[in-house]
Amino acid sequence: MKKLFAALLLAVLFVAPAAADVVLQLGFENSMSEPIGQALAKWQELLAARNTGLTMEIFPDSQLGNKTDLIDQMLLGEGVMTLADGAFFADYGVPDMGIVFGPFLFANWDECWKLIQSDWWKEQCDKLNSMGIKLVAANWAYGERHTLTTKPVKTVDDLKGLQIRVPTNQIQTKGFEVLGATPVGMSLGDVYTALQQGTIDGGENPLSTLYGRKHHEVAKYLILDGHVLNFTNWICSSMWFDSLTEEQQKALVETGYEAGVYNNELQAKANDYYRGLMEKEGVTVTVPDEEVLKGFREKAQDFYKLGGLFKWSDGLYERVKDAMK
Repeated sequence: MKKLFAALLLAVLFVAPAAADVVLQLGFENSMSEPIGQALAKWQELLAARNTGLTMEIFPDSQLGNKTDLIDQMLLGEGVMTLADGAFFADYGVPDMGIVFGPFLFANWDECWKLIQSDWWKEQCDKLNSMGIKLVAANWAYGERHTLTTKPVKTVDDLKGLQIRVPTNQIQTKGFEVLGATPVGMSLGDVYTALQQGTIDGGENPLSTLYGRKHHEVAKYLILDGHVLNFTNWICSSMWFDSLTEEQQKALVETGYEAGVYNNELQAKANDYYRGLMEKEGVTVTVPDEEVLKGFREKAQDFYKLGGLFKWSDGLYERVKDAMK
């Protein structure tokens, strides 16, 4: 009996420890109260329900650092994730992806979702993957980007000479240049004061950002031009993703897609909500008709003649438009 007890004791002492869960740390710049934050909480919940041993920890408000910091960690194989878009990927070495941030490329969201199911999109994702970045989910609407100004803008001609703040990237700078505006690259945190002081005449962003930053307090004219349909992408380390089991990989991709559908429902409701708030607070909202939008789109065509500047492959615009059909 003593020998049996000793053997059992040894078995207990030397049993292999249970494998620890794999943890994915997801860092992003927005707050949890925004639609995208709520959708991430849904993703976390959906992933946990799969019970694959892969769990997600969420860090809003840049708690894990900025996008560049996180991508540097990804390239070292660490288990982190963040969001990025086509303009960023263009700057990071996949220039053709920058076209998705071009003005009036998409007529509606369905065209976006068709594009990310296309062979062209898969080719771009493969290029990213070869650089060490795995694109996990792309079907997340970040929002329609609209233009808020201190002077009325009812047609594309009204943009002529207006100084419009844009993020500091080449794609969006040239996008507003061809529309006739004078783009001004500026940090988002400086826009309120610049509008207030008259340094700029307007800015652009999804309604949730424009309202959240209180830009409508100092710029009272909003045109719902939807010049960019901004969908975002969740990326992680290719090396880290490849280290997951097949079951974990499948769970992460599939729940990311499910959460993206949920995010898009929230974003659609948020657009109506923020538009209503802005109107109540004195903003004049212009909804352009099809003829006015046609004028914007015709002006925007000059942007797609700048492929050499952006280092795009030959025939990119035509190929992307075909991929949306």
